[in-house]
Amino acid sequence: MKMSRLYMLLIMLLALCVGCGNAAGTQSSTADTAQEMVIHTFDADSAYNNVARQVAFGYRIPGTDAHKATAQWLAEEMARYGAEVIRQEATVTAYDGTALPMCNIIAQFAPEKSNRILLAAHWDSRPYADYDSDVAARMQPIDGANDGASGVGVLLEVARHIGAQEPLLGVDIILFDAEDYGAPEWVDGDTSDTWALGSQYWSTHPHKPGYRARYGILLDMVGAAGVGFYREYFSERYASHIVDKVWNCAAELGYDGLFVNQQGGAITDDHLNIIRAGIPAIDIIQHDPTSHTGFFAQWHTRNDDMEHIDRSMLDVVGQVIMTVIYSEK
Repeated sequence: MKMSRLYMLLIMLLALCVGCGNAAGTQSSTADTAQEMVIHTFDADSAYNNVARQVAFGYRIPGTDAHKATAQWLAEEMARYGAEVIRQEATVTAYDGTALPMCNIIAQFAPEKSNRILLAAHWDSRPYADYDSDVAARMQPIDGANDGASGVGVLLEVARHIGAQEPLLGVDIILFDAEDYGAPEWVDGDTSDTWALGSQYWSTHPHKPGYRARYGILLDMVGAAGVGFYREYFSERYASHIVDKVWNCAAELGYDGLFVNQQGGAITDDHLNIIRAGIPAIDIIQHDPTSHTGFFAQWHTRNDDMEHIDRSMLDVVGQVIMTVIYSEK
């Protein structure tokens, strides 16, 4: 993902207005903000181990052996938790013309239910450390412990809970591929459409014809210590009632210091393609307003590794997500 520049916003907004229809304009209801909370425990150690396991496979770059092995493990884990798993495989084209074999992993819980929630994260890792302090290392890949693996680690643990006790609504967990193969910083011009290739593909090739969900929540970069979550611009613009739902839940749980009730940046990320598919969606993504990138200090560097993953941050996000989905009726 990348922080969108201001001059790009109007172009993207026009495209989104065409694509999202009435779903993105859904109005907030009393149930969104005043529903009875059902609090579930979350195992942060398990989520942390899920992150570490992904990193241990190696660089999860499309086309590599580590990428294939990780995809197999993720699909097997979701199936082990009782999900019906679809491996959505296709070839997408990177910014430089490289053909990328990608695999979106879609885990369906209670697929017979028509009333559904979509949870998502991306599982690939970046091939370039294009913000590394060592200029000579910027063509090297990164572990992607926070940028990708952290959100997946949380959702795997959420999936384990769902497998043991289903919420009232059906849940789909989509692990998108090829999110982080976007053009590196040294490529000139508007490169927004080079990111989130897996969700771009899914938005025009849904895993089920006419697929609908009540809303979507994307987790991206949720494990760095001390970096909070702000109300991302496009989330606020197209699904403010879902932002309200999640941020209010976090406040009720005592995490309003981390779920900051202020607008953050505009992020080119997988949630935009969920919105384009007609589903209101938000991005829970760490934002540091003091950073020149807007992200955590190790973003797109070789230091995005397990040393900088904080169990307590995974715990906070996991508790919030679990409470939201188990409180739905």
